Amino acid sequence: MTSRERFQRALDHESVDRPPVDFGATAVTGMHVSTVNKLRQAVLGEKDYRVKVIEPYQMLGEIDDALAEALGVDVAGAMPPKTLFGFANVDWKELTLFDGTDVLVPGDFNITEGPEGDWYIHPQGDMSVAPSGHMPKNGYYFDAVCRQQPLDEDNLVLADNLEEFGPLPAEDVDHLAAAARSAAEADKGAILTCPGASFGDIALVPAMWLKHTKGIRDVAEWYMATVTHRDFVYRIFEAQCEIALANLVRLAEAVDDDVQAVFTTGTDFGTQNGLFISPQAYRDLYQPFHKQINAFVHSRTNWKTFIHSCGAVSELIGDFIESGFDILNPVQCSAAGMDARKLKDDFGKDLVFWGGAVDTQKTLPFGTPQQVADEVRRRIDIFNVDGGFVFNAIHNVQAKVPIANVLAMFEALRN
Repeated sequence: MTSRERFQRALDHESVDRPPVDFGATAVTGMHVSTVNKLRQAVLGEKDYRVKVIEPYQMLGEIDDALAEALGVDVAGAMPPKTLFGFANVDWKELTLFDGTDVLVPGDFNITEGPEGDWYIHPQGDMSVAPSGHMPKNGYYFDAVCRQQPLDEDNLVLADNLEEFGPLPAEDVDHLAAAARSAAEADKGAILTCPGASFGDIALVPAMWLKHTKGIRDVAEWYMATVTHRDFVYRIFEAQCEIALANLVRLAEAVDDDVQAVFTTGTDFGTQNGLFISPQAYRDLYQPFHKQINAFVHSRTNWKTFIHSCGAVSELIGDFIESGFDILNPVQCSAAGMDARKLKDDFGKDLVFWGGAVDTQKTLPFGTPQQVADEVRRRIDIFNVDGGFVFNAIHNVQAKVPIANVLAMFEALRN
């Protein structure tokens, strides 16, 4: 069974020889670059190899073809050519991280040093404008810098929160199509990341890739606006949805069956213990647009649609299904009401679970290799019944995770 066949059977809820594996196909199913570096040394023995940082916001490392082959990864990603700081993954240069990891970063990965040795990164690599990301000294990730300008709440301008959306440049469509074609030719499973189809994703609201921001860009301000300026936010979503659908027309034609799934939304609706919003608020503000995107994808392509939402979202899973989603990620089984067996029993006929294989908050970073292996085996036994499971951790594998535990995760999968 090829990787592509294995992946398709899992998406179709059919039995497979083993769960298809994804690490690195999306920005929410990858690994921190320092962990990739250690994994590469352990698996391939390459002590001096510099891993590329392909998404600097989360400092995700590239899972290249050689490492993917060694780990048994089945799924490749077709992701946009530019990072969340607005520069392309080209013209690689050397950088040493605070923990001593030697990496490669894009040429426009330009940082200035703060007074305490911390790092600031600049949108589109332009050091003449204010930074849009900040990494504390000895840190591992960049946080978005809030650059919201004073708001006149009685005269909010719709275009201010739409400036990052628009027709995809032809070169971006070509890039996505080429990545999808490459995966298909290699007989890999493939997932497309669709730009601009994630409504109210708080990771995107600050718009770190824009040199100057207008509109509502502060995280707390945005959350409040979904209530205090609900109609204004709805109008943003309406205009955004129209643009996203037009882009999907072009992507569907350019990519066609070279991918089998599409990542449309990464908006988080859950905390550790419950929902951010009520189910009714989801149905009122978000679901109408999720339905439109999913209906288009299902009417024009053979792709399965992928929703990423962290946290305790069990109360919303029925609504996700009604919205037309086929795949749930990251399946945060440690959150309240997210018991793996209950999720599989209640929703396994309708949803593919992409993730959930091991807890990245506790077990993977702080457990023993045996505890990691035991949890992985339990989750496979539950989620892989009758297919409908893509093997991945619960969200990205973080920095400082013991490499013995990461190896134990893959060993348990192989066994």
